[in-house]
Parts: sequence; structure tokens; C-alpha cells
Amino acid sequence: MSAVRTARTVVAATLVAGLAATALAAPALAAPAPAKQDHAAAQRALQAAVDAGVPGAVAQARDGRTAWTGTAGERKGDDRYRVGSITKTFVATVLLQLQAEGRIDLDDPVEKWLPGVVRGNGHDGRKITVRQLLNHTSGVYSVTSDPGFQEKIFGPGFLEHRYDRWTPKQLVDIAMTHAPDFAPGTAWNYSNTNYVLAGMVIEKVTGRPYGKAVENRIIKPLKLRATSVPGADVRMPKPSSPAYSTLSAEPNATVHDVSRLSPTLAYAAGEMISDSNDLQTFYRALLKGKLLPKAELREMTTTVPISPELPGAGYGLGLMKQKLSCGKEIWGHGGGIHGSSSDAQATRDGNHSIALNFNADWTGDTQAVLEGEFCG
Repeated sequence: MSAVRTARTVVAATLVAGLAATALAAPALAAPAPAKQDHAAAQRALQAAVDAGVPGAVAQARDGRTAWTGTAGERKGDDRYRVGSITKTFVATVLLQLQAEGRIDLDDPVEKWLPGVVRGNGHDGRKITVRQLLNHTSGVYSVTSDPGFQEKIFGPGFLEHRYDRWTPKQLVDIAMTHAPDFAPGTAWNYSNTNYVLAGMVIEKVTGRPYGKAVENRIIKPLKLRATSVPGADVRMPKPSSPAYSTLSAEPNATVHDVSRLSPTLAYAAGEMISDSNDLQTFYRALLKGKLLPKAELREMTTTVPISPELPGAGYGLGLMKQKLSCGKEIWGHGGGIHGSSSDAQATRDGNHSIALNFNADWTGDTQAVLEGEFCG
């Protein structure tokens, strides 16, 4: 949930309208790199972010058999951090696995799995498919665009409500008080409610918390030791650095330590915690076909356009493609939540990857790091 700069602004615009930088941010827009590079441009971009006011920045990259870790400010190379909307790729992967097993069809109406949940002010789960949730063509209003939710969760009210526990149904019910953004399948708009619903669908299909499916199907098989689905645990695991937010769009607002919060405010739209090494392992395995059969990976990478202003960008099923300024194409997702701005991207073959994080949400340009890594 962050105000995203450069080309990503189009993607993130509906996430936290009116707030400078806190929310389950939309994916970043980036691309691949020269075969032999020294990562100097990426390191300069990390330092530029710190010079711009980010307390700490970290990035790790792999290119073939070589690996690089860069830091600036107070971040350390093995720090764990809240990954925000990068969670969405994990959730979509689980649903595609369930489809491959014949337990669900992504073209099922949402109503089949969540009867009566998507109703109100023009919303109708009978006319929305699970696939449309995953590629943001459902038209379902985003809970993070609700002014009252923004004030309580992302504005100054956060300090009072940071430990409140939210149920997925409460989040959906807030969205249902608004009209849909458009009729299902007629346009594209990033909505965090889509992935709250996707997590609920996983729980209905499996009969267990969606986080258990993520753990058993992705985290454990890939041995992602720094990755977790925290549920209601407000703490950050070590090692980690504090996360900072101004909780305001004002340029000189007070900076707060927002490291501890109830992840239930994000649920399956953005609650996960990881580090740069694990995120690369995940995206590389995903794109190399180690988590999904060929048919499901093809579905995941079938994209819909997100904006005429971004002809090189498209959103698949929890996965986004984009082209950088040098014309190179990469795949991944960005993510922001209180005091944390992250990005994880890889080439389509999974051979060149990067994952990065800033421990602030009001300044710094993660896109510049991607440009540096993949374009030099």
C-alpha cells in the first residue's frame, strides 16, 4: 500500500488515494539485465534512496551463478521485512496449484465458493470469476480506497488501531458499502479486496487457513526459512530493522516506528514477511516451472493490459510483466505496507533476479534500483 513513483503510479493510484505512502502497494514496473554487470548502478540507487531520506535499503540479485548483496543506511543484507502485495503472487500460485489438482476451476463464479459474500451496491459474486479476482478485472472496490479505513489504518489513527484484529469478512464488508469500479471483465483496476477474497476462497477449498496452504505448498518445499505468514502476530522476526512511516501526506510530518502491527489489516492481500534471498528463490522457482505445471504457468503469465500509458506492462494472475527504459522485460510484483516498500523481479527464464526493500514508505524510488540492476 504505497504511493508508487514513475510508471507504477498508474498501478497504485487506487490503493491509498490521498495518502502519500502506506498500503498494500501494487506491483512495480521493471526489466532484465546485461549478462555481466557489476551492480554498481543498483548500489548507487540504494544510496540515492538513503540520501533522499530512507533510513535503510537492501537489495540482493542473482545473475546466473553470481550473487550480489547491496545495502545502504541501517538495513543489513539478511534483514527480514513485510513484503506487502508480493503476498499476492504466493496466493495466486496456491490457487493455480489447486486448479491443477482439479479442486477448483478459476473460471468458477466467486459465489460458488463464497455464497452471499460479494453482494451490495451493485457487487454480485455470481457474475465475477476467481480468475477476475486474480488479474484485477473483477471491478470489486478496493477496501484500501475507503476513506474511513484509510484514516484508521494508514493515517494518524494507525497509532491507536495498529493492533486491532480484522477478519477477512470485515474487510470485504467495507468494500461492499461502495459501488463497483466497473462491470466484471470490462476494465482493469488494482483492488486489494480481490486478494482478500482469494484468500477466503483458498480457505473454503482446503478447509484450513490460507497461510497453511502457502506454508505447505511453497514455503516448506522451497525451504524459505525467512518467509512467514504471520496471521495475528504483531511482531517482526529477527534479524530486521525498524520500519518507519509518516502516516501522512504532509512533507514534514513526524516519522513513526511502525514495525509492530496487526497483519490482519492486510490478510491475503499483503501480510507476509520474507527477505531478499527467499523472495528471489520463490520467483526463480515459479518462473522456471518448479511450482506449477506448464498449463497453469501459462495461465499465470497470460496478462491483461493495465493502462494505455504503459503499453509494455500487463497483469497476469498475481504476477506482472513490465518493460524498463532499456526495453528489457521482467516479471514479478511490488509490495508496500506501513514503513516498508519492496520489489521482487526476474527475467522470464528466472535466471536474473532481484529483490529489494526500503524501510520507509514516504520517499525513495525502488524503480531506480530495478533500472540500475537490469539496465545498468
